[in-house]
Amino acid sequence: MGFVSLGCPKALVDSERILTQLRSEGYEVSPTYEAADVVVVNTCGFIDAAVDESLDAIGEALEQNGRVIVTGCLGARPERILERHPRVLKVTGPHAYEEVVGAVHEHLPPRHEPFIDLLPPQGVRLTPRHYAYLKISEGCNNRCSFCIIPAMRGDLVSRPITEVMREAERLVRAGVKELLVISQDTSAYGADLRYAPGEWRGQRYESRFIDLARALGELGVWVRLHYVYPYPHVDKVIPLMAERRVLPYLDIPFQHGSPSVLKRMRRPAHSVDTLARVHAWRKACPDLTLRSTFIVGFPGETEAEFAELLAWLDEAQLDRVGCFKYSPVEGAAANTLAAHVPPEVQEERYARFMQRAAQISARRLAARVGRQLQVLVDTVEGGSAIGRSEADAPQIDGVVRIEAAGTLREGDWAQVQVTGADAYDLTGRLAPADGTRRPVTTAR
Repeated sequence: MGFVSLGCPKALVDSERILTQLRSEGYEVSPTYEAADVVVVNTCGFIDAAVDESLDAIGEALEQNGRVIVTGCLGARPERILERHPRVLKVTGPHAYEEVVGAVHEHLPPRHEPFIDLLPPQGVRLTPRHYAYLKISEGCNNRCSFCIIPAMRGDLVSRPITEVMREAERLVRAGVKELLVISQDTSAYGADLRYAPGEWRGQRYESRFIDLARALGELGVWVRLHYVYPYPHVDKVIPLMAERRVLPYLDIPFQHGSPSVLKRMRRPAHSVDTLARVHAWRKACPDLTLRSTFIVGFPGETEAEFAELLAWLDEAQLDRVGCFKYSPVEGAAANTLAAHVPPEVQEERYARFMQRAAQISARRLAARVGRQLQVLVDTVEGGSAIGRSEADAPQIDGVVRIEAAGTLREGDWAQVQVTGADAYDLTGRLAPADGTRRPVTTAR
């Protein structure tokens, strides 16, 4: 069978779970369409560009193979798929693992029932061996006006903390050195479970954000927190970051800096003074890295509101920033808002925003020149290596380019002396060996 996985890390985890189940049943994964008996396409449907990419991928799989099962976020709107590709064998929605496996069974019955589990302990993964995404919940209780994820994935459904920690422990035993915690709203983890308690390693933990961070901090690997909303209780995790129990890194989707735009977006915690919170976090943990995403050209955004966003960015001094031009999504409440911003104005604001963000990033990275950093190596080629510091998430942040990498291999730890910086990346050389080969975070 063939498998195409599109979209965000949360969709990637869905793909890994489906592949793990199918591999445990004896299915083999083909690297080409031609060699596959059936192809599963895991789609994304968050914005129009993602929908187009998903529809194109389905079309390519149909053209090259002809037997295609579709799952993922776009599957929540099957009419969009069937209108363009009526020949697909089956359409299922997001995180519909059993339906996908059932569809594979229907159109490609398993050849045998394996008596021995031939899978590695971490299951089938689509990431390198040294890092893995750890999904802690599905769905979202927020109702942001530009987003249809709750309509596609449903309300928040958290995994009990014992289940999450068992998976995390399996991954670490299998050699994973970095866990990237993901969900739609990580800081809301456990609210639907009423923070039900569980036991792990003889200790009692509740299924809540701070307890999860404390437990993961016992594993002795990098723990990176993504998709964290700036609720007041997030303050409690900052001391853990200052102690390097978890990485001093927060991925917080602020989306805008203007209170009036945030109100129209219906963002959770939009009335919170986020700048004051950012300053307090950095005071408690000076090495904290903050990354975020923003939307420019949201319906009704005035030049004054955009200026508020730039001023907010100047004061927040975020380390890593991404930006999207507003794009209408079918079914989103924001589509009904008046005064959509013309595309040429969106483009101009996007350029100004990214220029400002790049200037901030360049200044903050320049301050790291001369420092020694712990780096996790992702790739080695031609005598040089590319890795990431604690400030860099894979594929979305910058990298550390290591000159004269010596005997370094993928997944190694390296102590690197930073010698240069540009707007997004660092350059360095191996620091004198000190006999250590440990992550920054250590088990307590």
